[in-house]
Amino acid sequence: MAMNLRLRDDQTEALKRRAEQEGTSMHAILLRAVDDYLARTAQEAIVRKTAKEQAAKWGELMDRLK
Repeated sequence: MAMNLRLRDDQTEALKRRAEQEGTSMHAILLRAVDDYLARTAQEAIVRKTAKEQAAKWGELMDRLK
């Protein structure tokens, strides 16, 4: 799928410099950034879901132990 991404001038320049330093393309860096973001937020969602489930499961016991 093709899409347009509008970056600020400073972001474009920083991305160009980074790509040159790494010997890769700006496109490759952006794809890696998207993959990293998706993986990180998926893990955070799992942790939040598990925490809610455990709080519901053990909430009464925790209240009694206070």
